[in-house]
Amino acid sequence: MRITVFTDYSLRVLIQAAIRHPEKVTIDEVAKAYGISRNHLIKVINELGRAGFLVTQRGRSGGFTLARPADKILVSEIVKFGEDGQPLVECFDAARNTCVITPACRLKGVIAEARRAFFDVLGKYTIADVCVNREALLRHLGLTSA
Repeated sequence: MRITVFTDYSLRVLIQAAIRHPEKVTIDEVAKAYGISRNHLIKVINELGRAGFLVTQRGRSGGFTLARPADKILVSEIVKFGEDGQPLVECFDAARNTCVITPACRLKGVIAEARRAFFDVLGKYTIADVCVNREALLRHLGLTSA
């Protein structure tokens, strides 16, 4: 299974916001730390703000912070939000499915079961859980002198 770039960046943004809490984080800071496009991040951060995961502030002293505590944001929520119903395989999309064996194939059920298991595991963890090694994360992002 592969998650989209949008979801990957969403998780990175939330992790950075969590380890910097309560300070504001800027788009430029995230772009530099991860070496990713500022333009991609603008879209990600705007969407996370609209969805209630981030509080954003525009302007000269702008930036963003988590909208709720990191221990209240499930990793599964972010992945589900980012993937927004993207089908894992063609047969999950009734409107676009052209696979001729769909009526007899049991693979769809197997993949659906695996997807449920994937989200069950992600649902056991919060953003806070993946940030317990705060100092090491800050160091790897180049945000500390040590």
